[in-house]
Amino acid sequence: MHVRSFPPIAPPRATRLVLGTMPGKMSLAAHEYYAHPRNAFWDIMQALLGVPRALPYGERVKALQKAGIAVWDVLAACTRTTSLDSDIDPDSIVPNDFVPFLSTHPGIRTIYFNGNNARRLFERHVLPQLTPRQQQIARVTLPATSPAHARMNHARKVHGWRVITEA
Repeated sequence: MHVRSFPPIAPPRATRLVLGTMPGKMSLAAHEYYAHPRNAFWDIMQALLGVPRALPYGERVKALQKAGIAVWDVLAACTRTTSLDSDIDPDSIVPNDFVPFLSTHPGIRTIYFNGNNARRLFERHVLPQLTPRQQQIARVTLPATSPAHARMNHARKVHGWRVITEA
């Protein structure tokens, strides 16, 4: 199935950018980032930023924006059979266009990857297209929040993500 991501959560004064690979089926259906109830992203935001997961999605988005955190995905489109990154057809990958995004968000000092796959895809499909200045933006890989990444417990994931509050 061919899937397309949606626009970023992108406050004008963002200082941090969190990148996933491509929203899963539940997120795409809800048109919300990290909509799967077992995805730890919003639980981690609750633990670190005090943004209650129970808030309506729009309120959670506003809280991230107020904190200067942008959220997007490395991929604009791809073909995959399930929500798993491992099922992405490599020949179908279309990355998001980061050059204009980073140009209009010059305050972004660090890009945080929600898991190793997001970083790998970014470095392969996006990094070579960036301007020299954009290539110098710090990049940090965080533990994946996906329910497929169950070998790490919640407390360790929260600890791993704590770095976004220190930026």
